[in-house]
Amino acid sequence: MPSNYKPIGDYIKLVDRRNKGLEVTSLLGLSISKQFIKSVANTIGTDMENYKIIHKNQFACSTMQVRRDKKMPIALYTEDSPSIISQAYPIFEIINIRDLLPEYLMMWFTRSEFDREACFHAVGGVRGSLEWEDFCGMKIPIPSIEKQEEVVREYHIIQNRIALNNQLITKLEETAQAIYKQWFVDFEFPDKNGKPYKSNGGKMIESELGEIPKGWEVKNLDDVTIKITDGSHTSPASVVDGFPMASVKDMHNWGLNLDTSRKISKIDYNKLVLGDCKPLEGDILIAKDGSFLKHIFVVNATEEVVILSSIAIIRPNDIYNSTQLSLNLKLESTKKRMTNVVNGGAIQRIILKEFKKILVLVPHKSLQIEANYLIDPLMSKCWKTSNQNELLNKLLLLLLSKLATIEN
Repeated sequence: MPSNYKPIGDYIKLVDRRNKGLEVTSLLGLSISKQFIKSVANTIGTDMENYKIIHKNQFACSTMQVRRDKKMPIALYTEDSPSIISQAYPIFEIINIRDLLPEYLMMWFTRSEFDREACFHAVGGVRGSLEWEDFCGMKIPIPSIEKQEEVVREYHIIQNRIALNNQLITKLEETAQAIYKQWFVDFEFPDKNGKPYKSNGGKMIESELGEIPKGWEVKNLDDVTIKITDGSHTSPASVVDGFPMASVKDMHNWGLNLDTSRKISKIDYNKLVLGDCKPLEGDILIAKDGSFLKHIFVVNATEEVVILSSIAIIRPNDIYNSTQLSLNLKLESTKKRMTNVVNGGAIQRIILKEFKKILVLVPHKSLQIEANYLIDPLMSKCWKTSNQNELLNKLLLLLLSKLATIEN
């Protein structure tokens, strides 16, 4: 180990200031993704004076269940106003920020290698808790403060670019959704004279979904798709070299963040592909669990990946454009119908047999094609920006990996 590696405990100290007098009311929790979150805990009858106060540039962590979760929840508090957090979480701060920057230390905690080392030391109890002394004994490279500032600055530049891209994606998708709603919900698409259809006397008829333009149809979701199925109900043994598997936890708004450590062999992959567990370009993926209201997206390109049973695959036929069908599924009215096709258990899941019966409004094909000229460029820009973010996230991981060999 290089000589600039030093024990974390040499640079931090525990802080324990309680909320006496209830001076702070903002209650936070700590997530396994190393972020502070608004607490949803029931605090009725709880003595909030016993909660710990956390200030800017202080850290909170959980040393419990580290081995079980394979991660150590730990986060840097960056807000100017203090908050309170459960007394179960140790709070610590850097002794001298002229020796170690809080942001640099948090970058180290973000590394997957840090979590693996924490798991190695976590041997306490059945669930594998990490002793505070063992945490303090873990080592970190400490370059000059100038080098730390340089690395942190590079990291923030990439993070800020990702944040700006996400804002752009949100605006583009909102614009596409607004166009879809104007045309196919409010029925104000251009008529043959270029005027809004419904407000200019366009002919309407009654349907199962209320008033719709004359000539449009209401169909079951099953009628506008080639297939609606879920992924593999078996999880083959993981291998080092093979093909990745994807479950709900890998989904984000515009694709899959695949866990490359979880792969299956070529033999298993070929079997599951034959079983239609591989998504194709134009397929719509939707989470089957309670997060289905936000996890819906169109596959932009055929990927060498196997979908597991927590994700449903919708393959539209030529009746409905893939992008526009996905926008339909994201409508509030459609989401309400989707909530009626989940099981009644503690963990909600879409029942595919009932999901196929959801009613969708099908516009004229010519009108869908006309709307594509407005919607497709927006969605294409979303995909390009999302792909750029994937590269930027890989760059972040590369920067984090280089911390282990950083020199002055």
